[in-house]
Amino acid sequence: MSEDWDVLQILDACRYDMFAEQSQLPGDLQSRTSRGSNTMEFLHANFEGRTMHDTVYVTANPQFRRHEDELDAEFHAVIDVWLDEGWDETYNTVMPGTTAKYALQAAKEYPDKRILVHYIQPHYPFIDPDTTFDKRHLHEGDDETIDFWHEIMFGKLDISADEVWRLYRKTLDEAFPHVETVMQAVEGRHVVTADHGNMVGERARPVPVREWGHPQSIYTEELVEVPWLVYDNGNRRNVVTEEPGSNREGVDDGVVESRLRHLGYTE
Repeated sequence: MSEDWDVLQILDACRYDMFAEQSQLPGDLQSRTSRGSNTMEFLHANFEGRTMHDTVYVTANPQFRRHEDELDAEFHAVIDVWLDEGWDETYNTVMPGTTAKYALQAAKEYPDKRILVHYIQPHYPFIDPDTTFDKRHLHEGDDETIDFWHEIMFGKLDISADEVWRLYRKTLDEAFPHVETVMQAVEGRHVVTADHGNMVGERARPVPVREWGHPQSIYTEELVEVPWLVYDNGNRRNVVTEEPGSNREGVDDGVVESRLRHLGYTE
């Protein structure tokens, strides 16, 4: 949060190497080391105990609400894209175009605030109309599977690493045009980054087992090296710090948990 930006867009579970190979976004690309190997660690490391009244957080990921009490973090406003009409019932996720739409609305509504945008993509579930394994609701009935990535790790899901890579990359490509729309439509200094990366069958350390997904407290290069793309578009935003309004509504815990299960989270 101490970095110099007006609009920061976070791609969830986006590896630096994948971003560097696929991105055609304008700007100067560097890499950074994330302070977490999953979203929960990222939120705690960057937001916990902080007062950020100069920033509006537009998020497609319900993890902030799940950990809100323990985070004890306060933004000027939090916009939960995953609620109600922001949720896509076909793909069981928040589509990147929806997140970008909310981001543009926030930039207009809060012209004197920094805008922090958290997409789900390229995080599971994938944006591919022909897949079915990622469209079901995980952990229904007697299903004791831990999560999607452990289904692969433990041989419960028959899918190759090549196919996972194809879907993972495709989902990132689906997000790029919407990220660029925000970059071009809103004036100011933009940064595009990620909260963490993802393992796709690479061997972890120190125990050389093949890991999948983004387990907590495993700090491999694939998990913590993230992009940091800087792009200047016109005039900087004139950012002002103001306390949030008093009329803040709570979020139903049941909806939070349901959304997170669809996104592959279990705890």
